[in-house]
Amino acid sequence: MRYFLFVITLVLFSCGNDKKGEKILEEGSTTTYYLIRHAEKDRSGTENPGLIAKGKDRAIYWATYFKNIPLDAVYSTDYNRTKQTAAPTATNKSLPVELYDTDNLYNAQFQEATKGKKVLVVGHSNTTPALVNIILGKNKYQSINDAENAILYKVVVSEKKETTVQIDTIKME
Repeated sequence: MRYFLFVITLVLFSCGNDKKGEKILEEGSTTTYYLIRHAEKDRSGTENPGLIAKGKDRAIYWATYFKNIPLDAVYSTDYNRTKQTAAPTATNKSLPVELYDTDNLYNAQFQEATKGKKVLVVGHSNTTPALVNIILGKNKYQSINDAENAILYKVVVSEKKETTVQIDTIKME
């Protein structure tokens, strides 16, 4: 009988599941960056163009795309077209659009601020793949074709600094 009670007690203790400890580990385990280029811009020659109607539709479509994807932050360069692309998603998530300098984004401060989070970064045809390359630590991706506004880079950095990149073309429906 004592042996039976001992086994039951051992089984009960070993079956205990500390979900709280597990969640802490999961939250800090990966950082996910969603990187997109700004939507279609006005090409009339203005210095800091905004979006055309199709670009505004795409910005709204991005907000719909990210509706069920949790985001902790939204970053944009300080250009009308990128801020306008980021705004609908940021509004839907009740997040501010945080501005970044393309020459100094993936610094230690940014990495620490985004560690374990899901972050949307809106950039340009040259800066978006360049940022993917910086995170990867190798020059793998070239500038996006200037007519392409539907590419999404999903970059996942694990706790062990292992990085994976998934690239999708997200067509508006």
